[in-house]
Amino acid sequence: QVQLVESGGGLVQAGGSLRLSCAASGRTFSTYAMGWFRQAPGKEREVVAAISWSGATTNYVDSVKGRFTISRDNGKNTAYLQRNSLKPEDTAVYYCAIGMTMGWGKRAVGATSIDDYDCWGEGTEVTVSS
Repeated sequence: QVQLVESGGGLVQAGGSLRLSCAASGRTFSTYAMGWFRQAPGKEREVVAAISWSGATTNYVDSVKGRFTISRDNGKNTAYLQRNSLKPEDTAVYYCAIGMTMGWGKRAVGATSIDDYDCWGEGTEVTVSS
């Protein structure tokens, strides 16, 4: 079993930057695609970005393209979400997740469906003030 722990959340002003980290336990982290998701108050959880197991392929939801960057360091069992030009609408609890039962095809492209992910961290809260 892999455990995921997010960190780096907090309060930031609009236009600012924050980097979120997702630390994974277990030796097999490098074999899984990984995704960042967020859930704003009163809304459903949505994908923000996803990255393939190798880090070669990344995917983003349209609302964060050009502002957010997902990356991973498999040697450190850690993934990151660099978020720039933050907006109040980015306020949410951010979660990282991996798909332990995800097929290799989806692992290779960084699947973006929330249904493909079955191992979740507890989340880190981000508030962007206007």
